[in-house]
Amino acid sequence: MKKLSKGIAGLAFFLALGIGGYLVGLQQGTSKVATTTTSTQKHYTIGILQYISHPSLDQIKKGIIDGLDKEGYTDGKNATITFLNGQGDQSKLKTMSQQLVSENPDVLIPIATPAAKAIANETTTIPIVAGAISDPVGSGLVTSVTEPTGNITGVQNKAPIADQIKLLKELLPDAKTIGVIYSANEENSKSYVKAITEKGTEAGYEIKSYAIQSSNDLAQTVQVMSQETDVIYVPQDNGIASAFQTLVNEANKAKKPVFVSVDNMVEEGGLATVGQDQYQLGIRTAKLVAKVLKQTSKTTLPFDVVSTGNVIVNEEKAKELGITIPEDVLKDATIVGGD
Repeated sequence: MKKLSKGIAGLAFFLALGIGGYLVGLQQGTSKVATTTTSTQKHYTIGILQYISHPSLDQIKKGIIDGLDKEGYTDGKNATITFLNGQGDQSKLKTMSQQLVSENPDVLIPIATPAAKAIANETTTIPIVAGAISDPVGSGLVTSVTEPTGNITGVQNKAPIADQIKLLKELLPDAKTIGVIYSANEENSKSYVKAITEKGTEAGYEIKSYAIQSSNDLAQTVQVMSQETDVIYVPQDNGIASAFQTLVNEANKAKKPVFVSVDNMVEEGGLATVGQDQYQLGIRTAKLVAKVLKQTSKTTLPFDVVSTGNVIVNEEKAKELGITIPEDVLKDATIVGGD
């Protein structure tokens, strides 16, 4: 009887061990399944190519990075973001575009038209979401912003030129001749100059355009413009933006007002603009990238067109030039410089 009791007890002991081991194994198995599910979460590869460094494009790039993070694409966590800067060199843009395409990323983000064209030349299959594109149709990137074909979409920062001309007239009522300076090798600038010429002529101004081949021509060109025009008008132009202080210095010597098209150029010495927030353009680009990454179809999304802006006035510069800012302009404007 004692032997039977011992046998039953031993059997119970081994059964307990077996059940316990099974339960532990089950728990471990569940843990492994959960770990496997987490580790297979999609990891995104994103390539960014910036045309050149200047405050406007740098702000757009910052907005893109911050915006991607807000949309759930964080570098070093669930995304690998490769950033390259061509510094205005066409040969570098080509090489860098080839490098980014060779990595077969989920999406490519060129910043500015020359970078977009360089990347577009290297792939027709990888989705491209371009930022800071003034004229995507005129530059040949797409045939339509509402129904783009191929693999390219993006954010078009279409400057509110009519509003800019109206503000210029309010601030400089005696001006009759506007000089527009631009880079001869930038297609987006040429289309901008055409639009300024049309709107300015309609408003009664004489428009004179001055093309530069490189930043080396900038100082001398501004000296000539200062003698031949009443105000210098700077379009959205990457070449001019990268050497903007040279332009401002020469204009200051001649006491010539500089009317600009980009928000941060006002704080850098321009008189005023109706401009768009460059950082927010980057944020909007990131939102469009997120839509592209999340969509299940292969349809190319339409461009996000930004065509309005905010009045920005440099109060200190106006005082230096003896310009009185009308009260109705001041009440709605963002004021930089001064007290």
